Amino acid sequence: MLPLLPACTNSPAPERPEPAGRVATTMFTEAEAYDRFMGRWSRRLAPPFMKFAGVKDGDRGLAVGSGTGALAMVVLQEAPTSRVVGIDPSPAYVAYARTQAGGGRATFEEGDAQRLRFSDGSFDAALALLVVNFIPDRAEAVREMARVTRPGGVVAAAVWDYGDGMEMLRAFWDEAVALDAASEPRDERHMPTCRPGELAALWRAQGLLDVREEPLVIPLTFSSFEDFWSPFREGQGPAGAHVASLSEGSRRDLELRLRRRLIGEGGDRSITLNARAWAVRGVVPVR
Repeated sequence: MLPLLPACTNSPAPERPEPAGRVATTMFTEAEAYDRFMGRWSRRLAPPFMKFAGVKDGDRGLAVGSGTGALAMVVLQEAPTSRVVGIDPSPAYVAYARTQAGGGRATFEEGDAQRLRFSDGSFDAALALLVVNFIPDRAEAVREMARVTRPGGVVAAAVWDYGDGMEMLRAFWDEAVALDAASEPRDERHMPTCRPGELAALWRAQGLLDVREEPLVIPLTFSSFEDFWSPFREGQGPAGAHVASLSEGSRRDLELRLRRRLIGEGGDRSITLNARAWAVRGVVPVR
């Protein structure tokens, strides 16, 4: 997943930079927080997405917005002779993914989906799992993915249905907006390309052929309410950023509203919610 990057500033560099070990720890903490929040569900969505995309054993794949490496790792498990290159703009995520890779069939590097460094036709498939709506120029990113994929190869992506189908986030934003109506513009239902037909239209507009769009549904199982709620407190994604912006009292009110919604007034228990993503694939034409 593409992270929300901090804005650039003109502030001078600190005179006493943090020791390298502390910087690495901070970077890994950020990546691990994302993994607890969304990375674990990316790993669950990756196998049906890979099957939908039609990735075959032996293919060379590009994972755009590779995050903590969830999709790349599943491709290697399901296609044992394939190779994957993952790109992500976050140094923290790239560093973390490299620790998960094991062997040389998956490599990870910093990169921009809108300006890929690879030559035309370098890959059999280009895949983007849960990141397209975070890319500023989505059309350019899809064109770049198609450019670096060989003719006849596949360009595929999936995006959560933030409106109704991603129940974990739907519950969160329903309660956040009920608590404070001014937070409604932050609701991820306003995300681009998360409604039926939007990804397919984007793919066709970039000249891809045989475009197909389908829903993919997976269960999200939380061992307890704390397992559901604690990742929101770690500042990841728009929902995490919203929690971080709240006062301590407002955070507590939101937590209580979500607890009542998900487990009622009884004791703690496991929670299962459904998550739907819209997946699209298209074939690169002969140039």
